[in-house]
Amino acid sequence: MQTRTSAEEWEKRLERWRESGLSAEQFAAELGVNVGTLRFWRYKLNKVKRERTRAEQPSRKMGALTAPPLVEVRSDVADGRFELELGNGRRIRVPESFDPKALERLLAVLDRG
Repeated sequence: MQTRTSAEEWEKRLERWRESGLSAEQFAAELGVNVGTLRFWRYKLNKVKRERTRAEQPSRKMGALTAPPLVEVRSDVADGRFELELGNGRRIRVPESFDPKALERLLAVLDRG
């Protein structure tokens, strides 16, 4: 019969893994667990930490402006533009020939707010 391992125990295991310098496959073999399980717990606990940190921090500011939540995305079929409407009435218009990496960076900044 398998026993369930607590999140606290997984945190300890992940800390030992980081300190060991072993690959995920090597460390999972030492623990006697599936490598996918090890990676899942790393993902899950990192996500919980990020959410906790985000909830505890005051909203980040971009210069004098606080990044608003995204309200709506529209695609103008006539000319291929995208329009992102932000909660504070601002809009970002993205031309059809946009640079995907630049847009990705912009959205990451807005997502942090």
